Amino acid sequence: MVVRQDGRAARKPTSHRQDDTPEAPGLTARKAAARLLAAVIDAHTPLDGLTDNEHGHPQYRALDGRDRALVRAILVTALRHRMTIAGLLARRLEKPLPANATTLSHILHVAAAQVLFLDVPDSAAVDLAVTHAKADPRTARFSGLVNGVLRTLVRAKNAELPKVLAATDDAPAWFAERLRAAYGSEAARTILAAHRLEAPVDFTVKADPTLWAERLGGIVLPTGTVRVEKLPAPVPELPGFAEGAWWVQDAAAALPARLFGDIAGKRVADLCAAPGGKTAQLVLAGARVTAVDASKNRLVRLGQNLDRLGMKAEIVQSDLLAFAPAELFDAVLLDAPCSSTGTVRRHPDVPWTKTPADIQKLADLQRRLLERAVTLVRPGGRIVFSNCSLDPIEGEDLHRAFLAEVADVDDDPIRADEADDAEGIAAFVTPQGTLRTTPAGFDLGNPALSGLDGFFAARLRRKP
Repeated sequence: MVVRQDGRAARKPTSHRQDDTPEAPGLTARKAAARLLAAVIDAHTPLDGLTDNEHGHPQYRALDGRDRALVRAILVTALRHRMTIAGLLARRLEKPLPANATTLSHILHVAAAQVLFLDVPDSAAVDLAVTHAKADPRTARFSGLVNGVLRTLVRAKNAELPKVLAATDDAPAWFAERLRAAYGSEAARTILAAHRLEAPVDFTVKADPTLWAERLGGIVLPTGTVRVEKLPAPVPELPGFAEGAWWVQDAAAALPARLFGDIAGKRVADLCAAPGGKTAQLVLAGARVTAVDASKNRLVRLGQNLDRLGMKAEIVQSDLLAFAPAELFDAVLLDAPCSSTGTVRRHPDVPWTKTPADIQKLADLQRRLLERAVTLVRPGGRIVFSNCSLDPIEGEDLHRAFLAEVADVDDDPIRADEADDAEGIAAFVTPQGTLRTTPAGFDLGNPALSGLDGFFAARLRRKP
């Protein structure tokens, strides 16, 4: 059934009570979800900031723990499947919603995410959406439409959802097009499919990955990372947390710090270091590490992480472009600020909060930071440049242009035969001697356990 925007084709709710108020059980959480979805889609606000338990959006922080978890589940689901949801909703409408009906659109998306993908009773999702629409003066006249659209969606979801999923890229058109241009149609399809799935949790362990895989209920990846499909408890409650036996770090993020070779006893700078996973790796490898970051708050977190792990590093708060150490380093790691398009599986808001112009600006910043990083290493020393972007302009293109235009560095290609020393890196080494991972890699036979973040890394050496 197609529903008119005046709602006349809609049947009255079967379970909605006319005396419902905004205090109806569950309504506050749905209103918060719609408000935060608007902040992501309309204002391009990152989801992690909105749902931070201490500094997040006031409507989110006002919720109890259970409702916070529900709101986050709704938002992550609505973003992972945004285009599928939009397509199924559009089928139920006589004509598209007005361009300024964004609040109505968000109410519908929040409800549809529950109906299609979450373990929420259909009647509750529909009735609360209708109540929400009636309670907002901007959408009150569309409450009949909300009821009709969602009830027809409930009836049709089993027949229509698989077909729409198979035919839809759940990403903005610009993002899907850039993936196809960079990786080809088949790999882009696999990446986009992976983005629909909840990411597993990876741990870098100090020692004995097999033991910790057993204790955490996971597996050991070829790179030595321990992977768990779903956590049995919050991270601080897991075995090994209090004693600092491991830290959470995606398998791809753990690769760049392994590209230096033997750094025991050497002075190594971790630039843009917070929250400190790579700093910990460098310390564990025996380096004397200086961790540099511009953010005081992020460095506090880095210090806390190192304390838990029983590790020490020199911590310096400084803008990298202004950082002037008294002595040059033997090696530097620059894991540069980037678009984070390699982390969409963990952060499904990224394609909706970034634009192609943002990516270009970040690539320009990375170029400046890399130029500065080269000046901080002694002649003959190594520089590893990395980021968690899937876009070549932040990776392969930047690396190629940098080598062509900067006189005092040489390429230091990563070799596939380094795998014995670098624990499984060979699978990700490109013919150009760089490292590239994508969510399409690491097929372990189980989609929920497969894949890893998208990362690029290159190795350079300052000329003697």
